[in-house]
Amino acid sequence: MSAAALPRSPRLPRLLISSQFVFNVGFFAVLPYLAGHLSGTLGLAGWLVGLVLGLRTFSQQGLFVVGGALTDRYGARPVVLAGCALRVAGFGWLGFAGATWSVIGAVLLVGFAAALFSPAVETEIARQAVRHEEETGLPRTRMLARFSAGGQAGALIGPVLGALLLYGGFRAACLTGAAVFAAVTVAHWRLLPGRPPAEIEEHGRNGEDRQDGEDGRGHVPVRDGVRRLLRNRAFLGLCLAYSTYLLAYNQLYLALPGELHRATGSQAALGWLFALSSVLVVAGQVPLSRWAAERLSWRGCVLGGLLLIAASFAAAGALLPLGGLWSSLAFVVLLTLGQMLVVPATRAWLPDLVGDRGLGLFTGALSSVSGLVALAGGAPAGALLEMGGALPWLVLAAVPLAGLALVPRTVRTSRTAAPSAAPGAPSASGASGAPGAPGTPVR
Repeated sequence: MSAAALPRSPRLPRLLISSQFVFNVGFFAVLPYLAGHLSGTLGLAGWLVGLVLGLRTFSQQGLFVVGGALTDRYGARPVVLAGCALRVAGFGWLGFAGATWSVIGAVLLVGFAAALFSPAVETEIARQAVRHEEETGLPRTRMLARFSAGGQAGALIGPVLGALLLYGGFRAACLTGAAVFAAVTVAHWRLLPGRPPAEIEEHGRNGEDRQDGEDGRGHVPVRDGVRRLLRNRAFLGLCLAYSTYLLAYNQLYLALPGELHRATGSQAALGWLFALSSVLVVAGQVPLSRWAAERLSWRGCVLGGLLLIAASFAAAGALLPLGGLWSSLAFVVLLTLGQMLVVPATRAWLPDLVGDRGLGLFTGALSSVSGLVALAGGAPAGALLEMGGALPWLVLAAVPLAGLALVPRTVRTSRTAAPSAAPGAPSASGASGAPGAPGTPVR
């Protein structure tokens, strides 16, 4: 995602969007080929390969809340730099790891690195999107859509790069990934600012300006932040609704390969369907988000996205008699369109539901809780899919439908009007009151 493609964005958002692109190039150049390396080159048993991959997922998704809390306390820059440095070390270690304990240590380090820099980057891009909206009147979802598109572009290019690098062996792919993240580390060291002076001054104020149990340096103790999180019913509702999206989206990696294998006897079409999903996001995310911002609230975007995701499962089940390829194609297209509505709208909505202070903790908690729900639902979904036929797809369609009832009803409009045009709405920084205070009525 080049800077030229973002002419209206300030330098820092361009850096963050470019970072998301490069992160995913480096990540997807290595991780899609990890299972083959473990089972083939290293000869690990299938259960052990599954354990290693599960540990990597937990060390990343499950620990996002740690990276978010650290971002609140120290700012994005040191957390991003620490995460990048750990990813360099993890990929370098993985390239030379031979023993099982060494492989596990390397993948845990790789996962924890993402648990640091991803929440920090996502928190900062959300803050920058809100600030850009306040300064220009343009909806924050435009910047967040570019962020999503940048990540998907990296996810599209990374596996292709990895396939080419594998001609030199898995170690070559790992070392190239480490080199990519080393370059990212240097770029962030030079270009990513620390906490802005104005923010430091505001956080250092005493007396009546101090909020939510802050100390004299503007830090919110983690225990107080968790207490605020558990009291924020609007956030918890959005978090659980987002969890139903992620559980459904994970069926790209569970239900889709299994269905293709049953229908065609191979998974040859799987790579093309994944590429189609990435192309849809890269080409369509920004215009779809622009269209949605002009016509829907953020709540409407989340509801519409969940409906599309439910429709993807229903269509897959209904089209099974026509053949697995048609069923899989409908599933991938509708699921991706639903994702393109849900993800940017959720990120845009979050600062208004929780306020600016503690945004990192809440951003990390959103990913951690969603990841744990997806992990807990994986085994039941797998058992259901073993039945075969249309029934499992129709049952899985109920998951995002259940999420509809969990979406909170407080919302600030996502229309392109300036924030002052929405009377009674909380400010983007949550200055109108406690985080989660009601916004404008849902239209």
